[in-house]
Amino acid sequence: MKKTFVLSHPKIKYARLIESAKSDAKKYVRRERNKQLPSGADYWDFDCKYGNTEQEARVIHLSEINKCIDEAEKLQLESFYLEILAKAATRERSEDSDSDWDM
Repeated sequence: MKKTFVLSHPKIKYARLIESAKSDAKKYVRRERNKQLPSGADYWDFDCKYGNTEQEARVIHLSEINKCIDEAEKLQLESFYLEILAKAATRERSEDSDSDWDM
């Protein structure tokens, strides 16, 4: 999902537009996590970016999305850019965790 959320509408209040943006992001993540994983992958990982515009977007962690949207609300921004891209990933096991199972 690559989207610029516009936070101005003649009939919809600002707070509802903020909640709608959070809902859209959560819905997209849930939809992607429910998809079938390709063989060899353990989980879905997400590459996320947030910024006032697409050019200013910086990399963030998935758990920071709501904080960034709250920040946009606090600053009363007219719009913001959010990018969430799903990718299949494999967990890497550390050597320390393998030795714990050999007891």
